[in-house]
Amino acid sequence: MRWLGCYRLGPMWKALLVFVVIAFAGQLLGVLFNKSWVQSERPRSLFSISSENGQVPPQGSCQPHTHVMFLKTHKTASSTVLNMLYRFGEEQGLRFALPVGYQFGYPLPFIAQRVKGYRGPHVAEFDIMGNHMRFNKPEVEKVMPADTFYFSILRDPVALAESSYAYYKNVAPAFRRAKGLGDFADNPRKYYDPRLRNNHYARNLLWYDFGLDHNANFSVSLAKRGEATIRRNFRLILLSEYFDQSMVLLRHALCWPLDAVVSFSLNARQQMPKGRSVWVGKAAAPAPLALTEEQRQKLREWNALDWHLYQAFNHTFWAEVEHFGRARMEAEVILLRSRREILARVCLRDGGQPVEASRIRDKTIRPFQSGLVKILGYELQPGLDNATKEACLRMIRPEIQYKDLLDLRQFPRAQQPPGQAVAAGGAAVRRDPLSSRTGEHLGESVERDWDRTILVRNQSIQQVDSSTGPLPLHYLELESDTGLVELRSAPELFLILSFFSVIDVIE
Repeated sequence: MRWLGCYRLGPMWKALLVFVVIAFAGQLLGVLFNKSWVQSERPRSLFSISSENGQVPPQGSCQPHTHVMFLKTHKTASSTVLNMLYRFGEEQGLRFALPVGYQFGYPLPFIAQRVKGYRGPHVAEFDIMGNHMRFNKPEVEKVMPADTFYFSILRDPVALAESSYAYYKNVAPAFRRAKGLGDFADNPRKYYDPRLRNNHYARNLLWYDFGLDHNANFSVSLAKRGEATIRRNFRLILLSEYFDQSMVLLRHALCWPLDAVVSFSLNARQQMPKGRSVWVGKAAAPAPLALTEEQRQKLREWNALDWHLYQAFNHTFWAEVEHFGRARMEAEVILLRSRREILARVCLRDGGQPVEASRIRDKTIRPFQSGLVKILGYELQPGLDNATKEACLRMIRPEIQYKDLLDLRQFPRAQQPPGQAVAAGGAAVRRDPLSSRTGEHLGESVERDWDRTILVRNQSIQQVDSSTGPLPLHYLELESDTGLVELRSAPELFLILSFFSVIDVIE
């Protein structure tokens, strides 16, 4: 054979041929080795990525909590926490208490009827609840089992005000009237009218989300009563400024595996200092919102009830860390962050850096945009196998899209043909898909929200909620092609621009 002719070559050519063969073999083995190593990091599911500790509960004898209620407060990294609950519940086949739309009637106090599929106290069993609501414990208890684990998350009121101003500038009248956050901080009462809808975003927002009177005059006794109420209702309060430490405490409280609380920051926002775009997490404030120390102190005084809560539960948080053990906490935070880095390398493109929504090729995972800043998202690493792609997708799927997915899986029969709604009594109501979302006629004056929620005047029902202003709101559930939609009606025509409603959803 001709290739045997190489044996007639001189020693130099033979040595060169041997060298080429060895080099080729080394490259081949290296490729195989690297492929095997990479595949070992890619999960079949979120909880099956190779790890010594990722799948092991914190204590061998404890049983994971599967009945969990999370009060999703605003602008506190709560969307990232909700993503964890969605992932864990989906992986474990748990049943979610989902809202008809994307939040439980917020800013009204929660009522059990806002839960899709609710048929009476404990008629249907729900395992996890976590979408936005104004907390109302007696009504939540009608939905969730008696052994439910309740928790929530807080944030420094000054940082919260900075974020709220950026997101709700065009929603809260008090913010809209001010030239800037510093201008608002200098004289909040000049701009704040407690009677106007959505002004709750501008004062004691945490206190409001917990179901308390955010316009009450501050007193130490009132603040301590509110604090005591929250302590009775919630077993754990986390802090967004110490998110990783919070996740360690939560993991051990719930007896969940490490991978269940590993996350990527969702709803990170973009800044544009000196002509360059960078991304920041929840705790940072855009440069135009920079405050003097005097203005920061004024915001603490303006949000005195929230400031009291934050100080009180900050003290409790670090007491729990001490009880857990400082050295142990540091070790577990390191472990959590290393797992996050591994997952980022496996799952995310561009080294895990968030990118502008317009740059995300998969339009189904682009985050919703609102406020004064751009909301960033993530792109998946190309070439992932199907199981790995699905596991990674769960970690970066935006809240609105994730809720829709869970809703579709949990209520597949609720989906109706496009353009048709079915009233509670069974009568079909035809909807024109080309009608404007900000005005149409359905026998009376109608407004339609961004998610096809119908806003309509109905003179036959009256209910006043004094906590959200003088306009009475009422609710009637309909069936539609996207599941249940709500009819809000009022004796006076109640107009809400679509933008005003959707931004309540995203954090």
